[in-house]
Amino acid sequence: MPLPSRWFRRKAAAVLAALAAVLALAGGTGMALADSTTGSGPADASAAAAAPAATGASSGTAPALPCSGLTSLDLAADVPGVPFEITSATELAAGGNTLGNWAACHVKGVIAPQIHFELRLPETGWQSNYLQVGCGGLCGNVSTGSAPASSGCVPLTTGAFAVASSDEGHSQGGGLFSTDPTLRADFGYKSDHQLAQAAKTIIKTYYGRAAAHSYFDGCSQGGHQALTEAQRYPDDFDGIIAGAPANNFTALNTFSHAWTAQSVFLDGGPATLTTADLAPLHQAVLEGCAATDGIIADPLRCTWDPATLTCRAGQTSTPDDFCLTADQVTTLHRIYSGPTDQHGKLLYPGYQLRGSELNWAGVIVPSDADGTSGDINFVRETLRYQVFDSPHPALTYRDIEFTEASYKKIVRPNEGMYDATDPDLKAFRAAGGKLILWHGLGDQHIPAVGTMAYYKAVQKAMGSVAATESFARLFLLPGVAHCGGGQGPSEFDALTAVVDWVTKGDAPDSLMTRSTDGAGKVTATRPVYPFPYVAENTTGGPADEASSYTPVASTAEAGLTLNWLGSFRSGYETVGNWADGKWAVTKGKA
Repeated sequence: MPLPSRWFRRKAAAVLAALAAVLALAGGTGMALADSTTGSGPADASAAAAAPAATGASSGTAPALPCSGLTSLDLAADVPGVPFEITSATELAAGGNTLGNWAACHVKGVIAPQIHFELRLPETGWQSNYLQVGCGGLCGNVSTGSAPASSGCVPLTTGAFAVASSDEGHSQGGGLFSTDPTLRADFGYKSDHQLAQAAKTIIKTYYGRAAAHSYFDGCSQGGHQALTEAQRYPDDFDGIIAGAPANNFTALNTFSHAWTAQSVFLDGGPATLTTADLAPLHQAVLEGCAATDGIIADPLRCTWDPATLTCRAGQTSTPDDFCLTADQVTTLHRIYSGPTDQHGKLLYPGYQLRGSELNWAGVIVPSDADGTSGDINFVRETLRYQVFDSPHPALTYRDIEFTEASYKKIVRPNEGMYDATDPDLKAFRAAGGKLILWHGLGDQHIPAVGTMAYYKAVQKAMGSVAATESFARLFLLPGVAHCGGGQGPSEFDALTAVVDWVTKGDAPDSLMTRSTDGAGKVTATRPVYPFPYVAENTTGGPADEASSYTPVASTAEAGLTLNWLGSFRSGYETVGNWADGKWAVTKGKA
């Protein structure tokens, strides 16, 4: 990757770009988004993007018909195979738009049988861009009010993008919908492709011209949606941002979550760890991993052993004299090792990294020993309604057996419909697609190791590191929890980065992350670099200033190998359709 000196040039580039924007306004002339010689990344890209923001209202494409006119149109015939209708189209005032200060035509509609979607169409300033955003958990609701990796993206806040999202075909957040095979397919792989087709048709009708570029941004289940699109429908989007992807969906929501639940609630409970244990435990981990600034930059490298904190005979653990019981040591060894079968093979390609402990509250560990956890709830919904042909409403996390036979019984029949683990992205690359993967290293829901392993599989499938980095890059955020939050800087703008990559060929050599306080004041900044580089404070400067950091290759990340029962491969995908009154599942991507 380029030397870090390129990153330090961005401050000067940002100043020049901002000055050019002012001059352009004064002279009444337009300007380019950025000078391609200054590099890419949030510092210069955000400043450069100020130009279209300033002139968007005059240079953008105006609607070709009134908002209310959309409801009278029948557009279903324009998208064969995607029956849909617009149910309402109303004015959304700029003051009520959570995406930014721009008025929109707020469209609601349904794709058969029951994929509810919404679309925000800018009334001024539209720059021929389309952004589709994903959802979280098991979805079940429509939210076009935010984009997870676009913090500070000026074009989004000024109306350069038409924005859409869906509920993935069901209106409740549990797994009950999966008892219907059609809704299972809509959730598993189909709904986002159909939404992209319908939304693009509505956009073309409303503005009288098609969107020039299309993008996808999602985290968690949204990251799963993003990778599904790249793998199954490589022509849908020019640029894709996939955050903390739940792409290994089946094993994640069964074996991974059940393993941590059974590890905390040994032999069915009570919990060996509660939220009161997390702060002193986390402090011990930081010390054991030699973290001097409260964040472990390269947690995969740390092998701190919880047994070093075993309580002495007669010792009682206190916050000031913290120690671990034998059961607690067992719990932590299991959490840090991940779910394994009787032969020591992983049943999910990942495990919790050291340094993530504070983020376990409520998800991995309960508030009190007799409480429950998020992991227990995740397993319940998937095990009861999503992985078997008929409902099993009595099953719980305790019914999961960590054996090869159980893995084959649960994963093999479901991975084709639910998972997005195909590493062969040649078709996406051939279509000109660009992919930014990102994951918080302190993720308490979806272990970041699985995303590293998937990215390494992509490198192998594409033939080389260079071939992969030409269109896909992975960024890992130290200390960051699931889709944001945690202990590390977690706000960043990957949307500008992927737009620059698509439109100007500027591949992101880094992303700038930051933390802000309640008043919006920036309290810390830190660069993150493409895998397998980590940002280390090699200068001795302040830990909360980006200028203190330079990229250093992580041998632990580069050398990651997993003894996993599964595999990242092509050809596992299935599709479902009704034929002669029967639901038929066949091999294939589309």
